[in-house]
Amino acid sequence: MTAPSHGRVLTRWRPALRVVEGLWTRYRHTWRATVVSSLLQPLLFLAAFGVGLGSVIAASGRAAQATGGVPYLVYLTPALLAAGAVETAAFESSYPILAAFKWRRTYEGIAATPITPGQLAGGQLTWIALRLTFSGVGYLLVITLFGMVPGPGMVLALVFAVLCGMAFSAPLVAFAAARNHEGDVFVAVFRFIVLPMTLFSGTFFPISRLPTVVQPLAWISPLWHGTELARGAALGTLRLDEAAGHLAYLAVLLVVGVQLSRWQFRVRLSR
Repeated sequence: MTAPSHGRVLTRWRPALRVVEGLWTRYRHTWRATVVSSLLQPLLFLAAFGVGLGSVIAASGRAAQATGGVPYLVYLTPALLAAGAVETAAFESSYPILAAFKWRRTYEGIAATPITPGQLAGGQLTWIALRLTFSGVGYLLVITLFGMVPGPGMVLALVFAVLCGMAFSAPLVAFAAARNHEGDVFVAVFRFIVLPMTLFSGTFFPISRLPTVVQPLAWISPLWHGTELARGAALGTLRLDEAAGHLAYLAVLLVVGVQLSRWQFRVRLSR
């Protein structure tokens, strides 16, 4: 009997779709558990900060200084789309990856088929991109129902938000694939990387309001680049030269992360 690894390798695009199909089949039975983190949490932030804090800012007369004259709710809406994508990406790229390697051994079973480890990594990342898209579309539908969409540019903002989330997801997938111990390290990732990024990447206020020595930390955050792109697209203020710089930074993170993920999957599944 011929070993599966020596069988005919599927064409490049089909293995990723097979992996996505398997993950989608599982997600159909577990999607309710993700609604709070991927959809309701950004909406609660929008209600608390956009409506609650926004009314305080408007009453103080300082909205123009902080947001360039844009109502705070409008200013916040596209930023939370990007922040929600990063938070969803952080969850999908951490514990589920470790579990599939260490506890469920799902990846080992898939690697026994003609699907290669590199193709498996590609399929996993494709699924994460779809998850970010699903959550983003749900967010857009809800804010549309409540009349909180700044403009048609929010559709392009969704594309930028997914790109931002994947620029963070791909390196984290590679990191998760390299873990051999329990997932305690991801607590630190959420506490010391994801949370500070959400607070200090221009989501709730311009980074120009930060101390000068802290601003460079925001510049290296993928969320700041995604927020600038999403907000600029939604408000119609995005300049081509600025967009090119933000897109280049996110693209580099994504490409490097994808290559690291494919390499780490090959290393892990060849042991």
